[in-house]
Amino acid sequence: MPTALVEVRRRYSEAEEVAIMDAIHDALVAAFRIPPEDKNIRLVAHEPHRFACSPNRTQPEFFTLVTIDCFAGRSVHAKRNLYAEIVNRLARLGIPDDHVLITLRESTAENWGIRGGQAASDVDLGFEVRV
Repeated sequence: MPTALVEVRRRYSEAEEVAIMDAIHDALVAAFRIPPEDKNIRLVAHEPHRFACSPNRTQPEFFTLVTIDCFAGRSVHAKRNLYAEIVNRLARLGIPDDHVLITLRESTAENWGIRGGQAASDVDLGFEVRV
């Protein structure tokens, strides 16, 4: 049930955008063990002047910010795996590993309204959050 927002500083082709979103989703499936059909990812391409990053980046046009909102409860080990999975998968697409910033925001399940307006804490999610 995590949601992800991927923000980039350049235009990509449609196929490249889909590959970036798939890389983030596949990393979530691998590290957090979410169901493969549980896909909630957005990609926003900013004009570079509207998305500042450190001038120390060797290829600032590839700076990529990944923000993930998820239920609280994953282990530090699972989070570390997620960060590594994301960076490795994006590197295969040509995004330098030191140009990826990942923020993970956790909230308790009662703070998510899902499946017709029910609190996620009242629903059988179909997967284990504590991984």
